[in-house]
Amino acid sequence: MSALWVFLNLLCLLVSGLLCIPVVVLVLQVVTASFARRRSPQAAMLPSPTPTAPRFAVIMPAHNEAQGITQAIQTVLPQCQPGDRLIVVADNCSDDTAAVALAAGAEVIERFDTHLRGKGYALDFGVRHLAASKPPEVAVIVDADCLVAPGALATLVLSSVAHQRPVQALYLMHSPPDAGLKTRIAEFAWVVKNHVRPLGYVRWGWPCQLMGTGMAFPWELIRQAPLATGHIVEDMQLGLDLAAAGSPPLFCEAALVSSHFPSQAEGTQSQRTRWEHGHLSVIAAHAPRLIWQALTRRQGVLLAMALDLCVPPLASLVLMLLGWFVLSGLWWWLAGWGSPAALAGVALAGLSLAVGLSWYGFARHVVSGRELLSVPAYVLGKIPLYMRLLLKKGQAEWVRTKRDPGPVQPPSPPPDQN
Repeated sequence: MSALWVFLNLLCLLVSGLLCIPVVVLVLQVVTASFARRRSPQAAMLPSPTPTAPRFAVIMPAHNEAQGITQAIQTVLPQCQPGDRLIVVADNCSDDTAAVALAAGAEVIERFDTHLRGKGYALDFGVRHLAASKPPEVAVIVDADCLVAPGALATLVLSSVAHQRPVQALYLMHSPPDAGLKTRIAEFAWVVKNHVRPLGYVRWGWPCQLMGTGMAFPWELIRQAPLATGHIVEDMQLGLDLAAAGSPPLFCEAALVSSHFPSQAEGTQSQRTRWEHGHLSVIAAHAPRLIWQALTRRQGVLLAMALDLCVPPLASLVLMLLGWFVLSGLWWWLAGWGSPAALAGVALAGLSLAVGLSWYGFARHVVSGRELLSVPAYVLGKIPLYMRLLLKKGQAEWVRTKRDPGPVQPPSPPPDQN
């Protein structure tokens, strides 16, 4: 066997091994979350009571959210005590978001800058505004299209003070009434990403990614954080920056924030494109550096977060594994070496196990078992999205998702399915 042949065999084995890494992380998270839910269905990371509730301020960035922001405000204000604040940052609005928010009882500040656009700049504007007066002990970020469950703000604030770290609420997205199967499968994938995976990690004492809303920060952390950015997944970027600086985010299942997927196909497509392209770009740009940094510093928590980052969106992971399984199978046929194909097959089996356990324990109310069999068709439908990314036509800047008028589904705890 020539040296080139040996090199190609080893390269194929290396690719199979690398693809196994996100699957191993995912299986660990899902299995741990499943056992944790069986032992304590409503387990929560609750801090010890404190005699005096910390003062907090909610920053709510809003760009043309006049139609739904009143409901979001109405879920926040009842949870505020005297001295707490709700600041709506009406960012580059062309509608009457500012007037509607003011009428609903929020403090409102307006920002206009057509060159520096994006949620990160709005958040930075809100933090600078708070810093100019008596700042709070904790800042909480809530999106203008989200509803906050009763008691969630107090839970987040107390947890953030107790641990002196960023704390991320459970953030769920619901399908609108009469949603099609594709949207409900997307909701299932969201449950895996935002509920199952961080729940599994927190049982080991490991951090989670920030999810963009329902996030609480000790004031000194958020004051110094690099917020002013137009990155399309600014929340994930912020969480990684804080983790690298020694303050990895902590998941709190007991605090619930919810929103809904757009019913319009255009809004859903733009939202998914932004999330998935942004996630994949962050993996490519930061995962190797974070892993190296964690290993050289011997920081296990940072390594855990970096490995969690390496788990791509489920659809892209399925496509990568299927594609490599086919290619490695062809290599087996040509070269007679089946180890890479066997390893890819094991990874596919592990991924199937993780999906099945996640559905059974957390998402049977979202899709039925028969509908779950449609996942391969859903995944194949994502190929054009990933082709645009490969062809360098990914979404590079923040674009507001087109939302639906009218009410969003009120937040409620996910049902116990065990």
